[in-house]
Formats: sequence, C-alpha cells, structure tokens
Amino acid sequence: MVGSSSQFQQLEKLGEGTYATVYKGRNRATGALVALKEINLDSEEGTPSTAIREISLMKELDYHNIVTLYDVIHTENKLTIVFEYMDRDLKRYMEVHGNNGALDLKTVKSFMFQLLKGIMFCHDNRVLHRDLKPQNLLISNKGELKLGDFGLARAFGIPFNTFSNEVVTLWYRAPDVLLGSRAYTTSIDIWSAGCIFAEMCTGKPLFPGSANDDQLMKIFRLMGTPNERTWPGVSSYPNYKNNWQIFVPQDLRLLIPNLDSMGLNLLNSLLQMRPEARITARQALQHPWFHEINNPSPLMHHINDSQQQSQQPPQQQQPSNNGQINY
Repeated sequence: MVGSSSQFQQLEKLGEGTYATVYKGRNRATGALVALKEINLDSEEGTPSTAIREISLMKELDYHNIVTLYDVIHTENKLTIVFEYMDRDLKRYMEVHGNNGALDLKTVKSFMFQLLKGIMFCHDNRVLHRDLKPQNLLISNKGELKLGDFGLARAFGIPFNTFSNEVVTLWYRAPDVLLGSRAYTTSIDIWSAGCIFAEMCTGKPLFPGSANDDQLMKIFRLMGTPNERTWPGVSSYPNYKNNWQIFVPQDLRLLIPNLDSMGLNLLNSLLQMRPEARITARQALQHPWFHEINNPSPLMHHINDSQQQSQQPPQQQQPSNNGQINY
C-alpha cells in the first residue's frame, strides 16, 4: 500500500496539529479528492510512534463510519498518510448549520447512531480511540459521520492493560481517567460520546474545564460528587481527595430541555460516573431512542449548495483546533 507522492496534487491546508499538517489533495490519476496528512521526519527520532500506531490500527479498521486509509507514502524526510477526503468536522458543522451551535434532534440522532456504530466497530476489534471529540468526527455532504484521528488510539486485550491517563482532550475525558485510572477500557470512549451527545443538543461543551481539577469540579457540579456509597472504590484512585465540595446530581432535563425523555435516558446511560455502569456502544445502539432507525440512511441530513457556500475557512489560531479537520 506504499504509493508515490507524485500521485497526489497538494491543494490548500486544512489543519495543523502537534506532529502533522493536513492538506486537501487530489489523486492525479482519478481526480478524486483526498486528505494528505504530512509528518516531517527527524533523522534521529525517526517516525513518531503515534503515526506508526495510527497506520497499523487503521489498516485493520475498514468500516463505513471510520475514515478510510488509502495509502502511505514514505520518503527520507517525510511520511504522508493518504485518507479519504471529508468535507468538515463536527465542530465546524455545528458552527455552520446549528442554531447557536445546537443541531436539530433528527440530525443529532443520525450522528449519534453513526458515532456509536463507529465506536462499536473499534471496540469489537479491540481498539480504544481515546480522543473522541467534535473536531475528530468528520462529516460528509451526504450526512455521513466518520471517526478520524487515531493518533491516540490503542489496541487492548486480555490480560488487563494499563495505559497512560494523559489521553482524551480534557473536556471529553472520563472522571475515572481524571482521577488517575490507568486500567480503563472501552468505557473511556463511551463517556466522550455522552459529552458529544449533549454538545450537539446545546451547541456548548458540557464540561469545559481549564485543568484536571477544574474539569472534575465541573463534572461533580452536574453529576454529583462521588463517594464510596455511590461509587465503591472511588477513594482508591490516585487523584481522589476527601475534602471535595459536595454537590448533588442535577437533572439533565434542565440543561437540555429540547431532548425528550428517551434521549435523556440514553444520555444518562452514557454519562455514568462509575465506568463499569456505563452502557456499551452495542447496548446503546439497541436503545429505544433509536427504535425507528433500521439503518442511518432515512435520517441522513443533506446539505444543500447554499449551505456549502456559507462555509468559512477554518480558524487555525485557536488551541482547541476549532474548525480544523483532523485525520
């Protein structure tokens, strides 16, 4: 699957991350648009481990709700990963098509269904994404949602793995990981999915913390401060403190009044504080809120030409990567 850089014409820059720059490109032979993720290689350091991991995992993840890896081009000083081109990320989609960022429930339901399908496929193939957020979910003009940017993804297996807890963008990081857990599993992605669900409904991040402790406090204010009765074993986590301010759980209905009771039930099932209490992606797809969906196509949200023309270039100066397409 190793191609030549001459196959692809580089067009405009889509985004820039810590170790890679993403460009829009075109296959010279077919005319098809692609995304070119370019990584400059250090002669001493070699290829970054994140890139090696991303390539090896994505070769195994061939699924319609996961961005397709087309090719890998390796030269002496540069690695180019060629992905299918997607029109925008979910963050940008919400900015352009939402009502103050909030999406209509029909679109939320379609995107959540597709997100959960992508997560289920990853988990079935023993892969944790570990960085689900709106900027890493890519949307096509046909309303298809696909998981992108597998730079932090990891394979997991039996016996139990211990992982880094420096994963997942802060606002979407599960409380057990914030508390210092290194023995997490698929539930880490489920919490992120719940945060994204709420954000699509309101147009605003659910827990926009500024640092690890502030993030925990924002979660506790809404979900309640955990204790040994509500979360057995919580006091054994490395970052647990016994002098936290006590908050009682709030009713999510007050925060998301446009979501029906069945949707709120699903959201609560995703945002369980105890990781073992969180619903799985497979169970979530069977939830009554998705009852009328036999496949995602009836709920696809098509974008007309006038909406496409209203899209503005992504803003690249913001540290949260708002508007950038991440692959």
